[in-house]
Amino acid sequence: MRRMDPIDLDHVLTVLGAAAWSPDEQSRARVAADLALTVYDGRTRDQGTPYLEHPLAVVRLLRTEIGVRRPEPLLLALLHDALEVAPESEALLVHHLGGPFTARLRSMTADHRLEQRPKSDGDETRWRAKQAALPPEDLLVRLADRLHNLRDLAASPNLDRRRRFLQTLGDFHLPLADAARGLGPHLETMHARLHAEYVHHVQEVRP
Repeated sequence: MRRMDPIDLDHVLTVLGAAAWSPDEQSRARVAADLALTVYDGRTRDQGTPYLEHPLAVVRLLRTEIGVRRPEPLLLALLHDALEVAPESEALLVHHLGGPFTARLRSMTADHRLEQRPKSDGDETRWRAKQAALPPEDLLVRLADRLHNLRDLAASPNLDRRRRFLQTLGDFHLPLADAARGLGPHLETMHARLHAEYVHHVQEVRP
């Protein structure tokens, strides 16, 4: 398992680029960063890496590759998996970041995760409808999550898992990104990157 230095508050704020934000935005960033450190603490990804590495990578992708500068979508990216890995943290998120922000996180989380139950018939259809209804900024975060997961999956030796992910990406997320690319330059850039890397990975796993 890959080792890395512990992630602390200063590191999270640096990845967010919070030094360039207004004082009020910096204060909100510190609250969100502290929540991220709390919610993701002790959790690992399937690869055995600290879970917080993933949302930080999504933030970095949005900032450095897509050109996102607005604080709120970057904070959404930082906490986009909070309710998936810790649904019980919802009250904490509402208390510190507000109901509207937490509602956006709920809309980016599958129902069976929120309800802490196994996935059942109909969940996938509802989850796709939920993602398709996301407003542009939230959809951008969701697509950035897909792009980072695609890059992460490239290191997986499980070809069946890679093929399943690519099938869902090709059947659903790429058409969704294509339909949204006219909504702004960030979504247009995201679509181009997602499409290019999807094609590359499909060629790699093709028998």
